[in-house]
Amino acid sequence: MPLPIPLAVALFVTIWFVVLLAVLPFGARSQHEVGDCVPGTDPGAPIEPRLLRTALWTTLVSLIVFGLSMGLMSLVK
Repeated sequence: MPLPIPLAVALFVTIWFVVLLAVLPFGARSQHEVGDCVPGTDPGAPIEPRLLRTALWTTLVSLIVFGLSMGLMSLVK
C-alpha cells in the first residue's frame, strides 16, 4: 500500500464525494420536465431521485478511480 490507511481512507472519501457530484444528475428528471409540479416545491426538484442506485454507481466508479490511483502511486514509488 503506497499510502498509510488513514490517508487512503481520506482519499477514497474525497473521490467518492467528487464522483457523487458528477453522477447525481444522471437519469434525474425534474418536475418541470415531467409536467407534474407539486405546489410549493421547486420546479427543478427531481421526481424520483433514486439515491440508492446513485450511491451504488458512485461507489463502483470511486473504487475504480481509487484503484487506478493506488496502482499509479505504487508504480511511481
